[in-house]
Amino acid sequence: MKKFKGELCLMLAALIWGSAFIFQKMGMDHVGPFTFGFFRFTLGALALLPVIFIYGKLNQKRSAPKEITPFKNRMLLLGGLQCGIASFIAGSLQQIGIMYTTAGKAGFITSLDIVIVPILLLFLRRRVGIFTWLGVALAGFGLYLLCITDGFTIQLGDGLVIACAVGYSFQILLIDYYSDKVDAIKLSFLQFLLSGLLSGVFMIFLESVAFQDIIDCAVPILYTAILEVSIAFTLQIVGQKDTPPAIAAIIMSLEAFFSAVCGALFLGEVMSSREMIGCVLMLTAFIISQIPDKRISRQDHA
Repeated sequence: MKKFKGELCLMLAALIWGSAFIFQKMGMDHVGPFTFGFFRFTLGALALLPVIFIYGKLNQKRSAPKEITPFKNRMLLLGGLQCGIASFIAGSLQQIGIMYTTAGKAGFITSLDIVIVPILLLFLRRRVGIFTWLGVALAGFGLYLLCITDGFTIQLGDGLVIACAVGYSFQILLIDYYSDKVDAIKLSFLQFLLSGLLSGVFMIFLESVAFQDIIDCAVPILYTAILEVSIAFTLQIVGQKDTPPAIAAIIMSLEAFFSAVCGALFLGEVMSSREMIGCVLMLTAFIISQIPDKRISRQDHA
């Protein structure tokens, strides 16, 4: 049941990210990437404060003080620092990269974390099942068919988003490490707060901010802050508690699939047969990645 709950949380996160991709693109029409990041991450963090307060009160009534991680906890602070830096780097590279590449390429390249995560796990001497690898291969090819429609060339924007995918891969592994050791919502809050502060520093020195531009960008900022940052990333942290990181990466890669679906539903975009085949391959990859590897199970119980 916990495994299903974790996967459902990650699926919902991917759905929100897919729908928010359009708003991220819209935001670049009004403000710079660091200005957008500052408001997106900071407002997302502030939106979590009521959740933290209510969650703490509920745990106190249940007499479960062990479930409450104080903000002065060293593990929580260290996790927030590391996850915040990774989130800031990856998010900023993605926002800048979107300015110089197509949405299709950005969607595909960002989801390369489904390939990068298992490779990083090998360096960490973690076991990765054969069905997970098969899911990685199918999902990667599915994403290619879904997103790459105008050829694949390594340009400035592509390189930036590739670096973004590497950053998100490290973030996935960091969250996998810390999420079962500290309060997930507080970890999420500290991650976004630090990402927002770092974005603010770069905003002050590299961008000019006009009040009217912020007003014009209010809808993209609020949508991405509340839904994409506060809710979706928190679902990621909660979901990864009970989901292996390689499988979590595959589920979250469905962001590209949901982005295409939302485009068809709300913008009248029509998917080609090639893109529909890509969607089918990604869903197949998700199913295959859930097949337990008996060889690894025997090794884990040995």
